[in-house]
Amino acid sequence: MTETDMQEGARAPRMEVDPKLLEILVCPVTKTTLRYDRERQELVSDRARLAFPIRDGIPIMLTDEARALDGE
Repeated sequence: MTETDMQEGARAPRMEVDPKLLEILVCPVTKTTLRYDRERQELVSDRARLAFPIRDGIPIMLTDEARALDGE
């Protein structure tokens, strides 16, 4: 474990999402395009005000798993 890993709480390394996948995914609620938030590892639907998590490089496109964007 590196010093950087210890400072970051030894989080698992982030996996990048395939850019081609990002091009074809849309919001399951509004069917509009999504914005990729690399820092939070989420796909954001501005129209639905939801952020869908990306886990191990896989977008979780379930509304039950999405985070509401209240006040952001």
